[in-house]
Amino acid sequence: MWWIEAYIRRHRLGLALFMAFVAIFTLVMYLYQLPLEALGYAAGLCSILGIIVCFTDSLRYRKKMEELAWQMEAVRNGVERFPQPADEQERIYQELLEVSRQERQEQVANLLKEKKDVTDYFTLWTHQIKTPMAAMGLLLQQEVSGEEAHYNQKRQVKNELFRIEQYVDMVLQYLRLMDGINDFVLREYELDSIIRQALRKYAPMFIRKNLVLSYESTETKVATDEKWMVFVVEQLLSNAIKYTSSGKIKIYMEKGCLVVEDSGIGILPEDLPRIFDKGYTGYNGRSDKKASGIGLYLVKEILGRLGHKIYAESESGKGTRMKVLF
Repeated sequence: MWWIEAYIRRHRLGLALFMAFVAIFTLVMYLYQLPLEALGYAAGLCSILGIIVCFTDSLRYRKKMEELAWQMEAVRNGVERFPQPADEQERIYQELLEVSRQERQEQVANLLKEKKDVTDYFTLWTHQIKTPMAAMGLLLQQEVSGEEAHYNQKRQVKNELFRIEQYVDMVLQYLRLMDGINDFVLREYELDSIIRQALRKYAPMFIRKNLVLSYESTETKVATDEKWMVFVVEQLLSNAIKYTSSGKIKIYMEKGCLVVEDSGIGILPEDLPRIFDKGYTGYNGRSDKKASGIGLYLVKEILGRLGHKIYAESESGKGTRMKVLF
């Protein structure tokens, strides 16, 4: 029977010791020249007792194996129930398996959540990027005459292309963060150099919306990653420009913080605590119809990994101040 063979393999050391003890016991009695009848009687009793104990224990072992086989089938069918532990060691093993099972469930749940987040974001991103692409298609189909009309058409196409580049850049950074790619290189950089890179990229947007830029040189060195920090400043400028129809955008240092201040529509008090949450767009984002709720989330995640912090101060209708603390 299979369970007897399995039992012998599992307890082969104990059985070997038992047989060795019987042999030693018999040898000692023989060397002391005790009667062979007494020797055989003692050896026979020990052997019978050992066989009874082993047989009883093997039945218990078979029952345990059958329970484990049932448990294996129950796991396959999604019904998990551990058999009653026979001793403290089995109880600890069961606790270990339970902890492993819970961790596995948490990992699966996290993976499903990440997959859903990525799917939701790409669904929104697809709808977002269709808008500038459709606009470019319509502009290119238009027949224009005159140098000024041609110039205006070209400028509008550039604006839509700039929006596409923004969306592509954001999704690339989003994927890199979600994949856990850690390519941060911390060095000391001139903060003004980082700010100027972002300003050069968004200069056409300032011109198109007739916004005034007030930039005070920071004359500050910071330990950060240049590439990721440029992306952060770009996102802060993008939001400031998006929600400021007229007026001024200021960039300056205040008590060790880089401040990006706009005179736009501001943020409602009930939205302010949640603007850095993933996917949260708030009242302004829902009104704009183009917000993804990802930009400020990425900003906070990046700054957190760089060891920086970000705070938001705003008053509805009077503008917003984003403060980056190094």
